[in-house]
Amino acid sequence: MIRLFCALELPSGLRDRLIALGGGLPGARWVPEENLHVTLRFIGEVPESSFDDIAAALSGVHVGAFDLTVAGVGHFEQSRRPTTLWARVERSDEMVQLHDRIESALRRVGIDGGDRHFQPHVTLARLDRDISRDRVAAFLGANSLFRAAPIRIEHFTLFSSVLGRSGPTYRAEAEFPLVGALGLASDAR
Repeated sequence: MIRLFCALELPSGLRDRLIALGGGLPGARWVPEENLHVTLRFIGEVPESSFDDIAAALSGVHVGAFDLTVAGVGHFEQSRRPTTLWARVERSDEMVQLHDRIESALRRVGIDGGDRHFQPHVTLARLDRDISRDRVAAFLGANSLFRAAPIRIEHFTLFSSVLGRSGPTYRAEAEFPLVGALGLASDAR
């Protein structure tokens, strides 16, 4: 079995800015810089024998290159308890189209169960159960004006994920260029 997801990689300058938001919040487990990304579609565990079919289906996804902007912060809750801090990714028609075409490509090879509601974001931290809601609110207030310069997205990546004691390890398995991106070629493991 192999655990897979499709995501947008972020350049090191943007990752540095996002990492700088971290700290000063007891009960937050910050995502390592190398793991910061925008998930387009979590696929989950599939047989390794499915990899080539998935990669072939994704290679048929054709969407134009686009600009992506990260601006603002927020959090997810479960049972009225904050669970995750994230940086907001501004939605664009091109990004939604990319998400939808990835979803369609995966359905064609028998991968169902995608996100019903696509909310693009960069996960910054996972929160302990007993974290103070006031501290979370203070973090959100202090960082509400965060805004990074737009970045050009010229490809998306199929990653594998191996869960370990110190968190997941991600590996780029295949890269798929977007239309209009120069000098990029698909590279499936």
